[in-house]
Amino acid sequence: MVTIRFQPCCTVILLVLLELAVAQYEHLGYPAGFPDPEQEHYTAPQLTPDTPRIQLRLAGDKRKHNEGRVEVFYNAAWGTVCDDDFTIHAAQVVCKELGYLEAVSWSPSSKYGKGQGPIWFDNLHCTGKEKTLALCPSNGIGISDCKHSEDVGVVCSDKRIPGFKFVNTLPNHVENLDIQVEDVRIRAILSSYRKRIPVTEGYVEVKDDGKWKQICNTEWTQHNSRIICGMFGFPGERKYNARVYKMFARRRKPTYWDYAVNCTGNEAHLSSCKLGQGTSMKPNETCPGGLPVVVSCVPGRDFAPTPMTGFRKAFRQEQPLVRLRGGAIVGEGRVEVLKNGEWGTICDDNWSLLSATVVCRELGFGTAIEALSGGRLGQGMGPVHMNEVECSGFEKSITECFFNKEALGCSHEEDAAVRCNVPAMGFQESLRLSGGRNPYEGRVEVLVERNGSLVWGTVCSDSWGTMEAMVVCRQLGLGFASNTFQETWYWPGEVSADSVVMSGVRCSGTEMSLSHCLHHGAHLSCAKGGGRNAAGVSCSETAPDLVLNPQVVEQTTYMEDRPMFMLQCAYEENCLSSNSSQAPANSYRRLLRFSSQIHNNGQSDFRPKAGRHSWVWHECHRHYHSMEVFTLYDLFTLNGTKVAEGHKASFCLEDSECDEGIEKRYECANFGEQGITVGCWDTYRHDIDCQWIDISELKPGDYIFQIVINPNYEVPESDYTNNIMKCRCRYDGHRVWMYSCHNGGSLSTETEQTFPGLLNNQVTHR
Repeated sequence: MVTIRFQPCCTVILLVLLELAVAQYEHLGYPAGFPDPEQEHYTAPQLTPDTPRIQLRLAGDKRKHNEGRVEVFYNAAWGTVCDDDFTIHAAQVVCKELGYLEAVSWSPSSKYGKGQGPIWFDNLHCTGKEKTLALCPSNGIGISDCKHSEDVGVVCSDKRIPGFKFVNTLPNHVENLDIQVEDVRIRAILSSYRKRIPVTEGYVEVKDDGKWKQICNTEWTQHNSRIICGMFGFPGERKYNARVYKMFARRRKPTYWDYAVNCTGNEAHLSSCKLGQGTSMKPNETCPGGLPVVVSCVPGRDFAPTPMTGFRKAFRQEQPLVRLRGGAIVGEGRVEVLKNGEWGTICDDNWSLLSATVVCRELGFGTAIEALSGGRLGQGMGPVHMNEVECSGFEKSITECFFNKEALGCSHEEDAAVRCNVPAMGFQESLRLSGGRNPYEGRVEVLVERNGSLVWGTVCSDSWGTMEAMVVCRQLGLGFASNTFQETWYWPGEVSADSVVMSGVRCSGTEMSLSHCLHHGAHLSCAKGGGRNAAGVSCSETAPDLVLNPQVVEQTTYMEDRPMFMLQCAYEENCLSSNSSQAPANSYRRLLRFSSQIHNNGQSDFRPKAGRHSWVWHECHRHYHSMEVFTLYDLFTLNGTKVAEGHKASFCLEDSECDEGIEKRYECANFGEQGITVGCWDTYRHDIDCQWIDISELKPGDYIFQIVINPNYEVPESDYTNNIMKCRCRYDGHRVWMYSCHNGGSLSTETEQTFPGLLNNQVTHR
């Protein structure tokens, strides 16, 4: 028998290779539902007496609460840090000293604005292991040849250090310091509120040194309550019954935090508020003259429980002046405002967390998590209505803020967007993806009540489509759907969850939870059964967004009388009206022709659902169809009756032209890959087959002309409402006029209602 022995050196090499293999995936992070790696227990740094005592904060023009210009408090004055020799290691020291898990990035050249006061540190050479920035080698505190145009900024991770304890090294200057705690929560105390989702009322508790503690209310203000409610997704606060909480506090002695809180009311997060004066209370001592802080928050209408329908659907935009578009989850999207009956966007110049928070509160959410710039959530359409927006933070609407009406130089590449705090509804706990190769895909399994107990089960895949998958991905916080699956035998989920527990699911695509969609309830009906035939999805953080250019349609429309013998291929592909089958070969068909220019304004490329191996070859036109129905063309009477129709298969999806700086990626020649790149457009010229509506039998009159892109939702998009385009059309029997062309959702509801028929593509073919 041969014995194989590994040498110690080989073992070491294998371990190193394993570490490298794991490390390459660390940047991907851990999606919701996956456990994070265990963290070391935090121990507060022990500094030697000769170490300079400093405190840090992140200031300036922030777009997230955990980023900003690095400011240092020393010798009773706030100052900044120069970017000379600054590295990610120095950023790591800054973020850890502030209680964040790690640094994400850093920015030179006063990205967050120029600071004031002395420049305390220059030429920092940190290793990343120092316990305080004051221990990093530098020119010396206050020795610098920099200007404030070189002030450095950092972005820290969202997560805080577990067990973090704030240590105040400057007790005489506490009013100058920002709040640094591991976590904050609203803990429901009264039994009537413990059962409610979301939790809207209870004690405000902070986690410090690994322990939850209450805050003494003797210095608590309404501004403080406003910030706490905003952090938890609520737009406002209200009064509560203090007598009940006073009785509760007598029965159970609270454990108080050592400090008070001082907010101005326009902060986006508690970490931007100042510390109040410290208290000298002993453990479990009653708050002198006061009680634990209680807040009672007012939920937005999308999250307010109603006795009849439970929770209202998300994205039901009822705001008359502001809306969000293009976001993957509830409470995020590109900001659009209504002006003179037309929806437009906001330019990102000076776009800040303060202005973003005004938008979020206006829409019934809490404070802003992030103010996004650069068209990060897709580019809008129409005009740019606002530029250089500046808010105080207390406005009722973004339209009340100061702004520059001139948007010269602003394009949709600079569209502003927001991510808002929304209430914790617990929807993620009743849904999971099982068996996938990564956390973003798998068989859909839902948690339901059966015979008094909660059980996991599958969803019937009959009628399972893109809209249902979109709701699943949104509910799990995984972005948009990228694919839907009616068979999941290749994803072995939990055997105990094979049984179907939900069938007949039909979603509009805007619901917050799969349970909000229409379904059979307890009366299940699923001929295919669960297990290998259960519904599945794959999700993606980004999605395409196709938008038709209405001006091109308006400018290229004309009529042509074409002999029937020249339309044989079009007839075979059903591009003519049904009456054409009786037309003799020497007759003519009257065609309403136009060009279509379709832009991809989204965040990812538009690719046909079918792979190249399954494209359909059409011998007559001698080309492949990657999508049998890519667009629908219809004419309606003014009362909404369809009188003529056409359709366009995707003869070829390719990049005809692109915005400056973007290269074409898709070309149909030589059986090439098909698609539309982000920032590019595909043009179907008016002179190609099937780019028309057959109006041979149409009577003269006024009509509504309509185009719908991707009508069957074969390819997931971030916004389907703008896939439709409508025009007024006048036909006198000899000539045709096309005017007032516009995309779905681009005009006010009042204006849109003057166009009969469908308002958008959200319910077109369901």
